[in-house]
Amino acid sequence: MTLKLYNTLSRKLETLIPQGNTVKMYACGPTVYNYPHIGNARPAIIGDILARILRTQFKKLVYVRNITDIDDKINAKAKEENVPIEIISLKFTKIYRENIRALNVLPPDIEPTVTQNIHSIIKMIQKLLNTNNAYEAENHILFHVPSFKNYGNLSKRKRKEMIEGARVEVAPYKKDPMDFILWKPSSKKDPGWDSPWGRGRPGWHIECSSIIETYLGETIDIHLGGNDLIFPHHENEIAQSTCSHNGKPLSKYWIHNGFISMAKKKMSKSAGNIILIDDLLKDYTGESVRLAMISTHYKQPLEWSDKILKQANKNLENLYKIIGDEKNFNNVPPEKKFMDALFNDLNTPEALKEIYQIAKNKDQKNELKASANLLGILQYTQSEWMEQRKKIKNINQKKIEEMIKKRDKARKERDFVKSDKIRNELALQNIILEDTPKGTFWRIRN
Repeated sequence: MTLKLYNTLSRKLETLIPQGNTVKMYACGPTVYNYPHIGNARPAIIGDILARILRTQFKKLVYVRNITDIDDKINAKAKEENVPIEIISLKFTKIYRENIRALNVLPPDIEPTVTQNIHSIIKMIQKLLNTNNAYEAENHILFHVPSFKNYGNLSKRKRKEMIEGARVEVAPYKKDPMDFILWKPSSKKDPGWDSPWGRGRPGWHIECSSIIETYLGETIDIHLGGNDLIFPHHENEIAQSTCSHNGKPLSKYWIHNGFISMAKKKMSKSAGNIILIDDLLKDYTGESVRLAMISTHYKQPLEWSDKILKQANKNLENLYKIIGDEKNFNNVPPEKKFMDALFNDLNTPEALKEIYQIAKNKDQKNELKASANLLGILQYTQSEWMEQRKKIKNINQKKIEEMIKKRDKARKERDFVKSDKIRNELALQNIILEDTPKGTFWRIRN
């Protein structure tokens, strides 16, 4: 069985063939200046599923995802709140990790911050100056794009499109409009570090190139990110890294996920339709959000709505009924058709179809659990998952249990008018009662 992934660089579906026994994978992490949104969640979930698959197929995986903890947006937020940047970055790094973990995203093997790697960033910039791929102008260090002849190979854009798409800063000190900043000066009020070119801080693009070199080496196997990072961020990463490493490629495979939209509009701050993970977790379990997220193929645009979240809730409830409160499952391989779907460019919608098919056979609990584990769902018992839902909805469980006792008493006394009234009152609170030979159980309506 071979894993095939769509490589943005070649625009083809390719069989994954790592360079050695260790698979090296990198994903661009968040810039921590605000609460993470579902646009941050999608690449994290895709990276997590891919990592889970790779760990079953290869001897070793080293998965690195960075944290950008120095950035002009962080500086602005710190000034607005009149606190040091560390207060902002540490706060939102913690929130990001908590939010992503709630979606059953396992931590990467290494999660370095930019501020931990300033020395290596300075070192890489100096290399680019030495090879004449970068130059100094008015206390800035810039990468000279025309010095790298293969610039644009990833995005397949023409120069005019790149200039327009990059929204490049117009500056008289640039040799070329496409040139981008590697190092910028810092005032006494701004965060900064000493360098051969004066006190300053790194540009955005150089951070990832330097971190990859430090933790994974010159060439990696897989680079992940959203479509919005293809240009200019990943294009710039390739230029910097290739020129720093005597022409060696940065990554063999480039994997990019599609945008998230609402009512056919791309999710963005300017459109005012950003949905925070934190807000979603007030109404839905992390598994429900995760299942909704993987209901569409990662490369396709994802139309986000309450409808897909409610459907995800309903599907999980049905699956947990089959799993029940069992904890000890036999270690069996996932179903072949399920694996075939995942190995075909992480086709999670097709893999989920196989999950639902497996679920029809209640004798295949072990296969269901094994398959679900690769997708990062069904990670709890039925009772644990139901408890999560009850806590999220801030339901007064004690009051509900008391009402159920009163209803049971009314039924024993054959006062069906009263028992029906209690059932209807609970139904108005989205509480559904299920009468069984073992007693009355309740659940939240999807």
